[in-house]
Amino acid sequence: MTNRANGRRIGLLGGSFNPAHGGHRRISLFAREALGLDQVWWLVSPGNPLKPKEGMAPLAARLSSAMEQARRAPIRATAIERELGTRYTVDTLGAIQRRYPKHDFVWLMGSDNLAQFHRWRDWRGIARRMPIAVIARPGYDGAAIASPAMAWLRRYRVPLASFANGGEWSAPALVTLRFDPDPRSATAIRRADPDWASRHAGKTLRDQVTHRPIPSREETTAP
Repeated sequence: MTNRANGRRIGLLGGSFNPAHGGHRRISLFAREALGLDQVWWLVSPGNPLKPKEGMAPLAARLSSAMEQARRAPIRATAIERELGTRYTVDTLGAIQRRYPKHDFVWLMGSDNLAQFHRWRDWRGIARRMPIAVIARPGYDGAAIASPAMAWLRRYRVPLASFANGGEWSAPALVTLRFDPDPRSATAIRRADPDWASRHAGKTLRDQVTHRPIPSREETTAP
């Protein structure tokens, strides 16, 4: 799917995955099909500076839940941010591009994240690193359209066909994806099942991208 030897087209979906759920899987498979991707990598963050630490399950439990949801799909769950030691998304993406120079990457985000994208460290730098695909999320489209980030990004909007036809990617570039809304959320799952993380405790994990072992017990830290 790419003109680079042995390279792949990879969608990157970042988040706390606290826990991962079927909505993440459905969005990822939809984006893969729409954008012509080979795989989607779930970047399970050690921590999110825009979210409170209270109620955040250990990294190992969240990664385990992501691996469970990614089973038998072209999705790879990874804690590569922990290994890279990067604190902000812009630095993580740069490090990933340097580590995997043969791959082409696109950053996947929901419209809820686009609404607050201007609060991210060097968000324009993220947009200049790789294309961004925004996936509609119920209740957030209005805020995303009115956001400061969208005011800057809209000049770089490109049609979906330019992503899916196998041509070269460039950045900045923004494409929007629309599909039937998925109402599932990690917040609702935690409320209904507050002990979900305990069922993932003590598992032996190996990162699905780096293939490095992940400790079963580790304190949550900011990315």
